[in-house]
Amino acid sequence: MEQICKDRVVVVTGAGRGLGREYALEFARQGAKVVVNDLGGRGDGSGSATGPALEVVAEIEALGGQAIANADDVADWNGARRMIDAAIDSFGGLDVLVNNAGILRDRTLVNMEEEDWDSVIRVHMRGTFAPSRHAAAYWRAESKAGRQRAARLINTSSSSGLYCNPGQANYGAAKAGVAAMTVITARELERYGVTVNAIYPTAMSRLTEDVFAGSQWSALRNEAAATGFDPLDASNVAPLVAWLGSLESKGITGRVFGARGGRITVAEGWHAGPRIEKQGRWTVAELGSRIPGLVREAAANALTSGEIPAGEASS
Repeated sequence: MEQICKDRVVVVTGAGRGLGREYALEFARQGAKVVVNDLGGRGDGSGSATGPALEVVAEIEALGGQAIANADDVADWNGARRMIDAAIDSFGGLDVLVNNAGILRDRTLVNMEEEDWDSVIRVHMRGTFAPSRHAAAYWRAESKAGRQRAARLINTSSSSGLYCNPGQANYGAAKAGVAAMTVITARELERYGVTVNAIYPTAMSRLTEDVFAGSQWSALRNEAAATGFDPLDASNVAPLVAWLGSLESKGITGRVFGARGGRITVAEGWHAGPRIEKQGRWTVAELGSRIPGLVREAAANALTSGEIPAGEASS
């Protein structure tokens, strides 16, 4: 079977467990050389350990692949640089960066503390920006030197950021920011041969196990028990990520893909809807008679599933 990422050099952040581990293993199966980054912390971002990254490296080597471990903090500027340099120094270059590392500190707004906000924003936003910035600088230098690489940057958003899940104001804000950053950087880096896309995966991990224990997910759990196919298995997402990291994904950029079980969705971002307009400034009294009707014409905000509520699409 053809390996679509043969000899490509890939960095996957947060690759010691869960989704990141599955991405690293799939890239290795597809012939890539992998830098397995993981700080080894807990789900809330506290602590650190080298074990998780080293275990994934051992798994890749057992498959006959090549990998190294990296335990740098993705949100640390110099740590992110060391991680990118590790790929270049060990394997001679960098072709793919998958920004996957993340933490959760779920609280409703009235219960959220400053540290809950700052920690989540730091890991998801700065932890996407810093590795991307160092990778992009390398790809730009390669392009200007006449060695343009078919580079791929793959970020991680979330349905919480796109469709807004209560109790996750910090996480949702960060993931919405990642989605916007994806589209912006896709436009900026295209000139250097880089495509930039994001995914919003729905899968079981240590971060999501409490979420999926809820009754609204019982149908999927029952489906897994009845069919033997678990739509929440993290390994279901990995083929899409590996494909986006391959040469086959040329021309696909600035997109955000949903992945759950056997379903792949292309998210459609904010766009201008219905409007009212007049020559000159509106008065407050005029707006009171016009804004409610304008809102009724607009599509409703999507549910957390990404679907528009039945009967509430714009006319």
